Amino acid sequence: MLRLSKKADYALIAMKHLALKSGTGTSSSAREIAEQYDIPIELMAKVLQRLVRAGLLISTQGTRGGYTLSRPATAISVADVIQAIDGPFTVTACSSENSECEQFSKCSIRDPLWQIRERITAALGTVTIAEMATANEAAPAPAARSEFNHEAVPR
Repeated sequence: MLRLSKKADYALIAMKHLALKSGTGTSSSAREIAEQYDIPIELMAKVLQRLVRAGLLISTQGTRGGYTLSRPATAISVADVIQAIDGPFTVTACSSENSECEQFSKCSIRDPLWQIRERITAALGTVTIAEMATANEAAPAPAARSEFNHEAVPR
């Protein structure tokens, strides 16, 4: 089963939070985000720093400091966030050409699985943080309308 890591979940929560605040011109601290969503502060700080290193957030020091999106939420995809936290998407242990798998040269499913990985990446690349921020949280979308549900998202 493919699923998001806890850190990727927290990163998406933080990005959505920051997208909702982006119109106000204010930043948010790691503590503010962690407390609002009951996430351990140390873990949230690490996630936010990883997003800064990936160029998705800007960190400002000082009393009015905090984190803001580095570009409009419409220009940041869910794939960008997940890859910043978890690295490239993988579907199998041989998801790279440097695999040490004994079956690598004879494998008949490697290429189809790599194509599936690329389709998942492309699908996640079409969903922006802005879309997540404006989604109606009161009524979750039916699974039939979604290309894949949360359980089907790569790790």
